[in-house]
Amino acid sequence: MKRSGFLIGLCLWALGGFAQQRAITDGPYVFYRNGLMVVKSVVEVKGVYTARADSFAAGKAPKTLRVRLDGHPDWDFTVKLRDKIVNEPVYSPGADKVLALSDIEGEFEPFRNLLLQAGVIDGQYNWIFGKGSLVVAGDLFDRGKQVAQYLWLLYKLEDEARAKGGVVHVVLGNHEMMNLSGDVRYVDSVYFAGCSLMGEDYGSLYKANTELGRWLRSKNTIEKDGDLLVLHGGVSPILLQRGLQLTDINTLSRPYYAARYRAIPDSLKDLFNEQALFWYRGYFLEPKAGQGQIDSTLEWYGVKKILVGHDIIDHVAAFYNNKLVGLDVNEHEGVHEALLIDKGKYYRIDDKGNKALIF
Repeated sequence: MKRSGFLIGLCLWALGGFAQQRAITDGPYVFYRNGLMVVKSVVEVKGVYTARADSFAAGKAPKTLRVRLDGHPDWDFTVKLRDKIVNEPVYSPGADKVLALSDIEGEFEPFRNLLLQAGVIDGQYNWIFGKGSLVVAGDLFDRGKQVAQYLWLLYKLEDEARAKGGVVHVVLGNHEMMNLSGDVRYVDSVYFAGCSLMGEDYGSLYKANTELGRWLRSKNTIEKDGDLLVLHGGVSPILLQRGLQLTDINTLSRPYYAARYRAIPDSLKDLFNEQALFWYRGYFLEPKAGQGQIDSTLEWYGVKKILVGHDIIDHVAAFYNNKLVGLDVNEHEGVHEALLIDKGKYYRIDDKGNKALIF
């Protein structure tokens, strides 16, 4: 897909702006404008949702922000802002214990429950996974109603994991590229209602002059975590034939995360069209990849397993002779599962703590 839904998304956005849509608690959103830090959010006061905005001069900006959740004030948390954001590494040594999931799309509650049940966090969102890896294989945005809160929790856990010797991998999916480039066809209308209250266009929330926008642009489209290859959709035959290394793929892609398709050089279009790492569906849909394609991908990148999301399956499960694990289950229809790797054993775990061996 070549971002063809851009105009459709704009039309839906406009219609949503005129409709009487209910706002919800949202944000905070941090903007850097004219030498100021501007923090905006939608908050609930005595049953009424309203916008809050604060501006801070250089040197007087807050170091921490409060993140609020609708209906669960006891779930609120604080997040420490970073002095600077740098691009994430493409390679990491891996861990004995890994929790991997994908396509949460702003469904904060099941994500929180999965982390609690897998022992990644405690009830106060503290990282208790030690030197383990938390892997999120794309699609942070759309459909769900707590996208900003979900992003801030990942932002928070990255720093806390690093301090304990662990790591959080957030790899971008097609919905991140859609949102960054202005394709809003799957964005829930509550966000447009909130933007109206805050006096912002939705497109401004994740621009390069925002904290979350900077953070998203620091992410990769594919990473190697020990002997695991992590991406959202898959490595298409066309990309495999190009013989690009992981660092090359991310370096070439990053300048165009927010670009419209027509602005991307022809030489890089395969990194953003239906052949892209975050759009390719050949692992699950016709024409389906053969075992040889999987084996060639493993050999080229020097890994043993591939972890992907993007295509909804009934349960987290292994395919292609246990060399690929699909992570995308139907979160919005109540299926909440993740992959837990513990000392070489692969388990499916759900938000109630039920665990089943996959292989």
